[in-house]
Formats: sequence, C-alpha cells, structure tokens
Amino acid sequence: MRIRRLPRTAFKPVLMVFALIAALAFTTAASEAADPLPSWNDGPAKRSIITFVKKVTKPGSPDFGPIPERIATFDNDGTLWSEQPVPVQFYFVAHRVKALAPQHPEWNDKEPFASLLKGDLKAALEGGDHGLMELFMATHTGMTADEFAQLVTDWIATAKHPQTGKRFLDMTYQPMLDVLGYLRANGFKNFIVSGGGIEFMRPWAEKAYGLPPEQVIGSSIKTKFELRDGKAVLVRLPALNFNDDKADKPVGINQHIGRRPIAAFGNSVGDQQMLEYQGLSPPPADQATRANFPRSRLMRAAEIWAINVR
Repeated sequence: MRIRRLPRTAFKPVLMVFALIAALAFTTAASEAADPLPSWNDGPAKRSIITFVKKVTKPGSPDFGPIPERIATFDNDGTLWSEQPVPVQFYFVAHRVKALAPQHPEWNDKEPFASLLKGDLKAALEGGDHGLMELFMATHTGMTADEFAQLVTDWIATAKHPQTGKRFLDMTYQPMLDVLGYLRANGFKNFIVSGGGIEFMRPWAEKAYGLPPEQVIGSSIKTKFELRDGKAVLVRLPALNFNDDKADKPVGINQHIGRRPIAAFGNSVGDQQMLEYQGLSPPPADQATRANFPRSRLMRAAEIWAINVR
C-alpha cells in the first residue's frame, strides 16, 4: 500500500486560517489586558483614575508614591454594592427580628419591631436614629463575636434582594470591582470605610471584594472579654462603641490604618469628610500664590475623589 503525500502548498490555506484565528485571539486578549478598567465607559472619570495611578506608580515621577503610602479607602453601601431601597444590613436586621420574634411577643405591638414583622421597612425606618439603634441592639447583641459572625455568614450566603431576586453578594458594582483590582495590581492597599457594622462586613468582604477582615473599617458596638468553659470569647454588648460615619470616618481611618489615604471613593454626604481627609490642605487663597503652588501627590489624588458609580 502506497501513502500519497500531499504537496506542502495544500496546507497553506489551512495554516493561514489558523494564523488568522490566533492573531485575532491574541489581539483581543492584548486589548482586554491593556484596558485596566474594562467595564468603565471611556470618559474623564476613567481617564482620571488611570492617569492618577500611572503618576503615583512611576519611579522618578514628582507624584511617585512608595508602596506603603498607596492607601485607598472605599465607602461600601452605594459605592461598592447596592443600598437601595435600604442598606443591605437592614435586611439582616429584619431577618433577625423575625427569627427572634417568638421570644418577644411584645414586639407585635411595639414599633419599629411591629412594622418589620409586617414587612413594612419604610414604616420601620420612620422611627429615626433612636428606632434604628433599638433594632440594632436587639438583633446584634447578646452573643459572642464568633456566634454573630456565623449568623451573618449563614444569612449572606443565600439572602436575596426582594426586588431583583439576586443574592446580595451578586449585587456588587463591577466598575468598582475593576477599580479595586486595578489599584491592588499597582501596589495599593484597599480598605472599606463604611457606616455599616464592622463585624457585619468582615465575614463576607473577602469573598465579595478580596479584602481581608483587617482591611475593613466600620461602626462597632462594645464588647467585653470573658472566659466561658475555659474558652476566651468576646461578648457583644447592647451599647454603641463607634459610629463610623461622616466626620468620624477620618477618625476611624487614623485609628485603624495610621496613614492618610491618597485615593478615596464615596457616594454620599456621609463620605464627604473621608474624601476631604484624603487630600492635604488646599492651596493658598491668594490667586497669584495659588497659580505657582505645587500641588502634592495627595492633592492630585483629589481629582478623582468625587467619582460616583451608580
């Protein structure tokens, strides 16, 4: 039996097709890799972030920032994930009220508990800060820190938004996930700085954002150390320890990080002081002096501090 060999020219069309496919695949991959913020529309906001990162990471640049100084802070609710119609933690409060209701028959007639038991979140919020504090103390205390973390972990694994039907963990904003990844790849250390509970966020922040517990800052309640059956535990007490909101956000940053961030992201007036704290003092008021005032690396970062992602 003789095997007939095909001439080399017979393979050329096939080889050309494969070459074209490979070239297209490489070009597409290279294009995607070249775009550090692929889910962002091209525009001034995207360009500002990319320009800023290039400036602070380029050795020899007057704006260069050593890696230890590359601190970025992010609000959570409304900035990294949804907070409409209410912040996610309030859905956890409602869940806890229903779970504890059999032990508290008086809640059926007591506001704001009664409204939550009826599923009326809007009415429950009408009690203002006092009503909210009562709800949080009733649902977030009386257990150890480990027990509370487990309650949150179990709930967030399956909890869904009542309007979208999606898990809360799946309602993060992709453009902001891009920013977190882009900054991380360029030597930044990212922190959540939220008015939400620090021990509510820590159990799932690493899964949702790639941020470990030590990079989460939030409001907290008082805890105390106890030995229970020879085991050391922290018991959650019904008293506010720190409200990480508005002017207290810079206080929390100073206490937990010890460095002033060079980039900050927020979406509301509750973030204003954190965004202001991200920069240094403003240039001199005198117009002539201001024209020649060299803006620092931190002041340049202020160009992106007001970015909102909705």
